[in-house]
Amino acid sequence: MQFAKPYKSKMFWVVLTVITLSVFGALRPYMVKNVVDVYIETKDLNGLNIYVLLMALVLILEVSSQFLFTYTASWLGQNIIKDIRSNLFNKMLKFRLSYFDNEPVGKLITRNVSDIENIASIFSQGLFMIVGDVLKMLVVLGIMIWMNWKLTLIVLVAMPVLLYATRVFQKHMKVAFEEVRLQVANLNTFVQERLTGMKIVQLFNREEIEYQNFKKINQKHNDAWQKNILYNSIFFPIADIVSSVTLGCVIIYGGFTIVQGDNLTTTGDLFGYTMMISMLFNPLRQIADKFNVMQMGIVAADRVFEILDRDDLIQNEGKLTAPDFKGDIQFKNVEFGYDNDKKVINGINLDIKPGQTVAFVGASGAGKTTIINLLSRFYDIQSGKILIDGMDINDFTLSSLRDQIAVVLQDVFLFSDSILNNIILDNQHITKEEVITAAKKIGINDFIEKLPGGYDYNVKERGVMLSSGQRQLIAFLRAYMNNPSILILDEATSSIDTYSEELLQNAVEILSKDRTSIIIAHRLATIVNADLIVVMDQGTIVETGTHTELLAKENGAYKNLYESQYASASVN
Repeated sequence: MQFAKPYKSKMFWVVLTVITLSVFGALRPYMVKNVVDVYIETKDLNGLNIYVLLMALVLILEVSSQFLFTYTASWLGQNIIKDIRSNLFNKMLKFRLSYFDNEPVGKLITRNVSDIENIASIFSQGLFMIVGDVLKMLVVLGIMIWMNWKLTLIVLVAMPVLLYATRVFQKHMKVAFEEVRLQVANLNTFVQERLTGMKIVQLFNREEIEYQNFKKINQKHNDAWQKNILYNSIFFPIADIVSSVTLGCVIIYGGFTIVQGDNLTTTGDLFGYTMMISMLFNPLRQIADKFNVMQMGIVAADRVFEILDRDDLIQNEGKLTAPDFKGDIQFKNVEFGYDNDKKVINGINLDIKPGQTVAFVGASGAGKTTIINLLSRFYDIQSGKILIDGMDINDFTLSSLRDQIAVVLQDVFLFSDSILNNIILDNQHITKEEVITAAKKIGINDFIEKLPGGYDYNVKERGVMLSSGQRQLIAFLRAYMNNPSILILDEATSSIDTYSEELLQNAVEILSKDRTSIIIAHRLATIVNADLIVVMDQGTIVETGTHTELLAKENGAYKNLYESQYASASVN
């Protein structure tokens, strides 16, 4: 309801049309009673004609109110979920990376798409329609008591039975819908992961295995819906029987009283009550049906607001705008763990001078990539300090800090868009001419121009239309256009062809010139000219020095790494 506040005027019209609908709806059977008793019984043809026109006017007003209600309530619901979806996506953009480490992508897609669509039904088909039906029932019940309290007593006897059945139905449906939403999320997660990893599925001949796994998850999804269907199949026949038995009792009792000459019950009463019973019981039956819609919306809202209410945001309390850094980086007794039980960085102390090229080496899991994640503040350290030009990185705003740092990863991610848009990332301050000039400077303009459409070539999802080397070159150009003060290369020159490697080495030289560069390296041959090599093992620094200095250390960690790689290369 907080998201409905900006739409108070629309809310007013929805409430107004709900009230008019309940009044006009309850007025029709009363007018039918009058037609029978006042004009048909007395054979007043002129009065009948006028009254029929009056009934037609009421019907037109009711239809108009129904149109306004349906349109306004649906409009309101769609605009509210538009706002909720924007808030949800904006919130997820600011989550710590650790949140995405633990949450399946398929689940988050479900929250952002189908769950939010179900929230719209709370307004368009649930809440206001239930309020409207309740109002209509109260008005109808009041008219029934005023018309004939004896016949109304028969109706009131049946009401508790239907109310109790509705309540039981509602409780069971809530549980059923929670199970449905859980299975929908599981299904989306499974499909998303298998489609993304289709190459692995086919490479390891897992098509049949994954198909059988999918059938199991799909069956659970089906079972969840079957419960929903079962509860509907039980409730609605019960509601119909109660309504029909009540109507029969009213007609039998009313008929006997008319035959016996009781003036308290008229033929018009029976006509009116026939309509009013359906108007009293059908909304109650429909309320149960709309509770289904409400339950799905509420369950979906619980899941969406569970994310909106999370406190997994990256702390962005810095007030300073990061300037163009000189590139003096200091790690002072830095400690970090992805969970509190296990540290992956233990007491790191390191000074990186402006303009230096520093390479981090070590076995997988040594903590090399974690270091750059901490420098970019994808994760926040648990103790110690990271300083750039003598200032704590937490004192800078996140956006300005990251503007000064460019990262080129081994696994380059490209969006399904043109090469140009993947380079500038919708930065309107960068022109196409500037991109072409930069591409020529680092030597990759020729390969781009040879593609169909050149810079307008669509690389498709994750850049599948390009080779890994070409994707790396695009990533280097993207980093270059950002003009960073600090350049980070995370295994950015591994697993590529010889031609691309030559271009990349040229790009690295140009990008790293006159700026501090940090290189995470697997192939030690690529970092022999680094100003400083940092050897890490199990989250600690075990050696530092130049290539020559480290090779001079007997039984040194770097020397052992280098010799083992050299021996392996010689064998190959």
